[in-house]
Amino acid sequence: MPQGILVTTTTAGAGKSLVSLGLADSLYRRSGTVGYFRPVVPGDDVEADPMVLLMREQFGLTAEQARGGITAAEARSLMAEGRGDELQERCVEVYDRMARECGVVVVEGTDLTGADAAADLELNAGLALNLSTPVVAVVSGAGLGAQEAADAVDLTRHALAEAGADLLAVMVNRADAGRLDEIAEAIRPGRRSWPVYVLPELPELAHPSVAEVAAALDLEQVAGRPTQDRDVTEVKAVSMEGGNFLEVLREGALVIVSGDRSDAILATLASSLTPDFPTPSGMILTNGILPNAQLQRLYQDAAFPVLATDDDTFGTAADVSRVRSELSSAQPRKTAAALGTWHQRVDGDELLQRIDLPRTDVVTPLRFLHDLIERARADRRTVVLPEGEDARVLRAAEILQRRDVCDLVVLGGEAEVRELASREGVDLTGITLVDPATSEDRERYAAEYRRLRSHKGVDLERAREVMLEGAYYGTMMVHLGDADGMVSGAAHTTANTIRPALEFVKTKPGVSIVSSVFFMLLPDRALVYGDCAVNPDPDARQLADIAAASAETAAQFGVDPRVAMLSYSTGASGSGDAVDKVRAATELVRAAHPELKVEGPLQYDAAVNASVAASKMPGSEVAGQATVFVFPDLNTGNNTYKAVQQSSGAVAVGPVLQGLNRPVNDLSRGTTVEDIVNTVAITVIQAQTGSPQPTPKDAP
Repeated sequence: MPQGILVTTTTAGAGKSLVSLGLADSLYRRSGTVGYFRPVVPGDDVEADPMVLLMREQFGLTAEQARGGITAAEARSLMAEGRGDELQERCVEVYDRMARECGVVVVEGTDLTGADAAADLELNAGLALNLSTPVVAVVSGAGLGAQEAADAVDLTRHALAEAGADLLAVMVNRADAGRLDEIAEAIRPGRRSWPVYVLPELPELAHPSVAEVAAALDLEQVAGRPTQDRDVTEVKAVSMEGGNFLEVLREGALVIVSGDRSDAILATLASSLTPDFPTPSGMILTNGILPNAQLQRLYQDAAFPVLATDDDTFGTAADVSRVRSELSSAQPRKTAAALGTWHQRVDGDELLQRIDLPRTDVVTPLRFLHDLIERARADRRTVVLPEGEDARVLRAAEILQRRDVCDLVVLGGEAEVRELASREGVDLTGITLVDPATSEDRERYAAEYRRLRSHKGVDLERAREVMLEGAYYGTMMVHLGDADGMVSGAAHTTANTIRPALEFVKTKPGVSIVSSVFFMLLPDRALVYGDCAVNPDPDARQLADIAAASAETAAQFGVDPRVAMLSYSTGASGSGDAVDKVRAATELVRAAHPELKVEGPLQYDAAVNASVAASKMPGSEVAGQATVFVFPDLNTGNNTYKAVQQSSGAVAVGPVLQGLNRPVNDLSRGTTVEDIVNTVAITVIQAQTGSPQPTPKDAP
């Protein structure tokens, strides 16, 4: 029986949407399915509601699986006319349709700003009863002490109990970050049968982005950086001479200045171009005035968006101060911060243990990638990113930090990295920055590199020079246990990433070759392809090592390994050097790993199609149901994975390097921020599940 959970509140500004997002994430993690219903959307367009669009993108939902009901204006009209039952009936009708598409539905209760609080409570309690859903109540903890928060929880509990609602849990949201434990202690567990969780106020959600300000005030962008995703940390309405204004300008401030104040405009522009001065989040030119043409040329390519309005400076500042930040698909950093805080503060298993959730064995691409993040977060590790000069790496690092996935070390010149982060609007709080050129560890790393490579004629001076290279420095961190894994390659070649690992991290005992796999994420399952990125023409022994390593990688990531050794011939039907190599490799795998299910040689159709397998390889445990595909050479593997990716729409995740003593992974130079996030999560999981050989730091 599909079921839902209603998220509601009895106080204004409690932050229901964060709870709805976090709850949906926990439900999806546990059951692999979720829906989202917002019966009353606060805006004027049901189809364009930011939370509905965010849920669709975050969990891969269709328009029927994540949707709104009616607008707030329609809801007010129905209630004013005494037609509340009609509103309830319409919501139940939509919910029932959604229930046929989703295993469990998160229903976000109404938020009729300015409406009567009692009417809101009555409407939400009625929805909970009519939809037969338990309630998660959200209480605003903003500005409250411990006892005040406890009293607010009691008032909410009494109000919902009187309305007949079935209370599942209470969330105290937006609490003072320094009082979380104190508040939790004040809400005594002995007085309740339902859990209470305390979440802090998040600055990331308190500050609107430039894009949200521009949309709310209908501002036109006239110059500068095209993206408007930087957060507005404060508003600065210029009322002083430009030089004096620089004394009060802060990082991330939104500058509001009349278009004829060329001194302040030039000062703001100069500040963004000077490393030791702050970069504003944006600038709004007011009074319908634009500077002269020469000044416009100067700020045409400014590092921040330049917007314009006909309104006056201080009226615009007042309007900006009223803009509220909202979670949306256009703000991935805010979403990452919300989910990171949710999983830090809320025990999802405890929260959901009171309801019987459906489960599914289907592994969609989104589910696979979602599970990567959850598994990485469960056992915290440290990953080093050597390419701090790449904006994609910094953006990925920020998302990983906000989602609380792992500890991160970013390499690069600190001034240069911070300048790039400032220019890109990236928050590096909580991320360790290390400059190899000035690091106190460089000498220790150089000494170790000399020790390991002295047989190649490397002296200490040469070792010091080598440790200036990010990939070598990062790999040495991994080798010595100062980091658990490394991800590189966004701005460098695969050889640049792998070479240091081959020099001193080395391969695992019994493994003769470093290889790679791609996870091929089909609509309903995940497959493993190897090797598609590293070895041009492995021999039989190397091919056997690739098969064993690929099976191990598959198992690490929840794919039951059934290994198909691919060739142009199936079974004993063909001969020739190429098929003989695969046949020999198959026998080597069976001898070394008798526990593995492996078959070869197999043609691809016999490996995946049960009916073909029944005729070509009857009785096989692998044919027709293979999950790990080992290609005979790089030409075949690389072309096949790309063909499947392009023709079927499969999501290819990788390459994932395997066979090394410690996890080091490569990125393509066309990598995206999402690719980097996923690869870091994979690296963390490899570090969690691997059994590396002792290093100087580990060794007794």
